[in-house]
Amino acid sequence: MKFGICNEIFDAWKDVDRAIHYVRELGYDGLEVAPFTLAPDVEDISAPMRREVAKSAESAGLEILGIHWVLVGPDGVYLNHPERSVRERTAQYLADLAHFCADIGGTRMIFGSPKQRKVYPGLTYDQAFDFAVETFERALPVLEDRGVTLCMEPLSTRETDFCTSAEETVRLIDRIDHPNFRLLLDTKAMTDEPEGRPATIRRYAKYMAHYHANDENLNGPGWGEVDFGPIFEALTDVGYDEYVSVEVFNFEPGPEAIAMRSLEYMRGFLR
Repeated sequence: MKFGICNEIFDAWKDVDRAIHYVRELGYDGLEVAPFTLAPDVEDISAPMRREVAKSAESAGLEILGIHWVLVGPDGVYLNHPERSVRERTAQYLADLAHFCADIGGTRMIFGSPKQRKVYPGLTYDQAFDFAVETFERALPVLEDRGVTLCMEPLSTRETDFCTSAEETVRLIDRIDHPNFRLLLDTKAMTDEPEGRPATIRRYAKYMAHYHANDENLNGPGWGEVDFGPIFEALTDVGYDEYVSVEVFNFEPGPEAIAMRSLEYMRGFLR
């Protein structure tokens, strides 16, 4: 099991190289990059900038594990839009994101994007589901070619109305049936899972390719009331050997405190 952290908590530094070296010095294995921290549109992230990120990570001995918050920024993208041209634009943008992810050394592309995946007004859920399948299937050949796995994230009903449970997300994964389309589970997002987090991890372990660690209060692991003991026990029991990546939404404590305290807390369960 490896530990990663998302780079947007360091956005105020305006220095990716500094963030990369800092998290490596703390003991993290990987960094998860939000493209919007580099440019509003991934197509505007230049080749030299991509090489700079990859080179910095290599020099630090840190893995760029992948990207997330992928549809934040550009206009005209929507997963299940009824207009074919919009779905095609979205599929192309997912392909562009896959190129960026691979260019900086990443192998995972996290799909959360609650606003851009909501069931489009006027559609039934099943119609939105079919359109989403079409969009993802159009992008997947590029992801496969670049060695990038798209990790679909179930989100709570407070955030979206599409794929709001692990069960429904796995239905989408089974329908697409592609080795580069897998499951991400997120501590905060699993709040409403009927079986609870450990049981959900055990039930859907064979689909999992990534895990996000955070608390229901939007802070990092160990910063709230969620007990990660049973979570790490479940991850260990199913032989999970991928990344557990810290993703927070409250940056107020500051990047150093968030990164240090979260890692110390998680490491305590693997000793």
